[in-house]
Amino acid sequence: MSGTLRAWLAPTRPEEPETIAAARERRAIAVEMVVVLLVTFGLSAVQSLLSLLDALLRPQPLADQNVAINAPQAQLGLLDMLQQLTNVTRLCAWGALGAYLLWRSGVALRRVGLDRSRPGRDVAGGIGLAALIGIPGLGLYLAAHALGLSLTVQPSTLDDTWWRAPVLALSAFGNAFAEEVLIVAYVLTRLRQLGWSENRSLWLAAVLRGGYHLYQGVGGFVGNVVMGLVFGRVWQRTNRLWPLVVGHALIDVVAFVGYAALRGRVAWLP
Repeated sequence: MSGTLRAWLAPTRPEEPETIAAARERRAIAVEMVVVLLVTFGLSAVQSLLSLLDALLRPQPLADQNVAINAPQAQLGLLDMLQQLTNVTRLCAWGALGAYLLWRSGVALRRVGLDRSRPGRDVAGGIGLAALIGIPGLGLYLAAHALGLSLTVQPSTLDDTWWRAPVLALSAFGNAFAEEVLIVAYVLTRLRQLGWSENRSLWLAAVLRGGYHLYQGVGGFVGNVVMGLVFGRVWQRTNRLWPLVVGHALIDVVAFVGYAALRGRVAWLP
């Protein structure tokens, strides 16, 4: 490994937020984290594990079982659209909760990279991250599916309606905003305040990210742990969150909208 790459992979600690020494404040942060994760992705990880166990106990191989990410929620098209938009709003609210709690505790949002100071560089960085993670991620999923380690993931089973593409794009943004704000900015910042090392914090956040994707199978878990390690380290090195949100959203837009367009039309897509 070259010295430049080794130096880039090494974590850095920003000047803020400083480690909190007061025991009472540390307990308050720990309790806050438990509550936030219980009502968001932590509980989702538990449900995802239970879903995988249920799939493993069924007589069919994992590759013969389907799991849909964006599935119809109502029979009437208009109600279905409103249900999908409600889910998007919930995800955005989760991300907003994490951002608010950081801001309320005195952590300026610019310190976690949620300001608008460099939109062009943030978008360019997001495109690069999408290419870095998205293409190998598709290959990993196809390999895991072929080996029977992954369920058949259907990014969208929504009917072909006029609102499908824009709603799927909004769903992609909701997923990206919620995950990157909560799992990266919020969790890693709070763990810094509790005095955790950068590497230990990074692994916990990455495993948590993989955990709530367990419903997709082992491939989904591994792929998202890798994504969490890369995205988390990028944030630790740059303290810019928008590139992560942009990159994640682009990956999901391609997956959601692309699958809806190619479903049943190409042989290589399960």
